[in-house]
Amino acid sequence: MDNKEYIESGILELFVFGSLNEQENKEVQEMASKHQDIHDEIVAIEKAVINLSQSVAPHLSAKNYEQIRQKLLEKHNVIQMKPTQSRAYLGWAASIVMLLGAAFMYVQMNSSKTELLDKNKELENSVTILDAKKKATESILDVIRDQNNTVVTLAGQAVSPTSYAKAYYNKQTKEVYIDAAGLPEPPEGKVYQIWALKLQPVLTPTSIGLLENFTAEETRVFKVANADGAEAFGITLEPAGGSASPTMEQLYTLGKV
Repeated sequence: MDNKEYIESGILELFVFGSLNEQENKEVQEMASKHQDIHDEIVAIEKAVINLSQSVAPHLSAKNYEQIRQKLLEKHNVIQMKPTQSRAYLGWAASIVMLLGAAFMYVQMNSSKTELLDKNKELENSVTILDAKKKATESILDVIRDQNNTVVTLAGQAVSPTSYAKAYYNKQTKEVYIDAAGLPEPPEGKVYQIWALKLQPVLTPTSIGLLENFTAEETRVFKVANADGAEAFGITLEPAGGSASPTMEQLYTLGKV
């Protein structure tokens, strides 16, 4: 192993931190005495650790630190070899470095855990939304494909000739679905109201629902109240909340069953 490999092996850092056994310490000291680059590297590591400890440790001198440490040792009757001021300071610095490393890893692990939980929550929400859209689409397809439904085309009227809609009317179950894709968005404070009409003996309109949340409903397909014996369907634009009777001047679409 050449000097470069020896330096890069990490043994010098362990030597500075006091983590080698007696034989390994002796080996490093011999290498440092023989090779100037190894000696210089040890000095550089010591300086780096001391500089780091000064930037993060309390403002306590190495001398004061050693005095406090010695009193604690004497209090507990601990017999220990006197470290040099430099080694004591390095030991303190090494402890701080290890604590900082552990704290950094803890923060990183918690940050990664939080990010993973957030991503899982987003994924769950996306799946829930997609599942709801899938079910809505399947329900609409069931309505369109139901052979028992009569499809009533509602053509545009004088107030809005380009408007159109469709009513899916099941005469057996009386259920009504309105496809309002051909209607413009209602102005603020207005709402579309659906009317089931009986033509004979006199024209009799019955409200079967409002197309509320018009802009929020992507499919623009709405289930309204059942209609018994409807002969036609009409859609008018009414004030928010609906009207007791249709405003004929605002009749947007109309179609016979």
